[in-house]
Amino acid sequence: MAKIVFEGVRKTFGDFTALDGIDLEVGSGEFLVVVGPSGCGKSTLLDLLGGLSTPTDGRILLDGRPVTGPGLDRGIVFQQYALLPWRTALGNVEFGLEATGVPRRQRSARAREYLDLVGLGGFEDRHPHQLSGGMRQRVAIARSLAYDPDVLLMDEPFAALDAQTRESLQDELRRIWQRTGKTVVFITHGIEEAVYLGQKVAVMTSRPGRIKEIVPVAFGARPGTGTAAGPQGEELRSSPEFARYRHELWTLLHDEVARARQLEKEEASV
Repeated sequence: MAKIVFEGVRKTFGDFTALDGIDLEVGSGEFLVVVGPSGCGKSTLLDLLGGLSTPTDGRILLDGRPVTGPGLDRGIVFQQYALLPWRTALGNVEFGLEATGVPRRQRSARAREYLDLVGLGGFEDRHPHQLSGGMRQRVAIARSLAYDPDVLLMDEPFAALDAQTRESLQDELRRIWQRTGKTVVFITHGIEEAVYLGQKVAVMTSRPGRIKEIVPVAFGARPGTGTAAGPQGEELRSSPEFARYRHELWTLLHDEVARARQLEKEEASV
């Protein structure tokens, strides 16, 4: 049975239709990336899955049960870090554990474990203003992982970072995913990011958002696997396979982006 199922999901805001007829399945432990033009409803889709909003029509199932609201079975990482500035990195990771009633001593040990997991061992006592943007996002990821959700939802978490930091965190996220076996749904505008991270990529149409196509992405060995065989890092990004997947996604998105821009022009002229 699929971990996540969207069945005929439609979402409207008054007269505006954001999503229309979304049918989508995500397997347990799978890394799904969702791409599409601006305004196509990618973030709305993630909000629905996170239980932050409810479908107008259709339903979303998680482990066969309807999603009716937020839950500890889902962790969410946004583009903005949303860290508490008066708390240290350790304190920020402990925050979610406090809400679930984890005892103080266990909270500290678990928070340190997940800071180590994201490569921030030794930075436990730093406050957010003492950390770089990439390090803050690592804290946000550790905070979402610490209470052990089954599903990790990520809404363009690396979009505000410089290119070098973004690529570093892509590698880190893939390593964490392979180590933890979480189911990941990752939203991005970036075609290269989608190819690099996703086991499969869901391409969305311009609004109202629909699933245009699902593209499986398979390389011999992915970065972070710990195997000597197969391309890794920059070698993967410069490989012919990578270029082929990138071109396939670009072709699927090209018309949708053009359609979205035309719609924006028509609305601006009204």
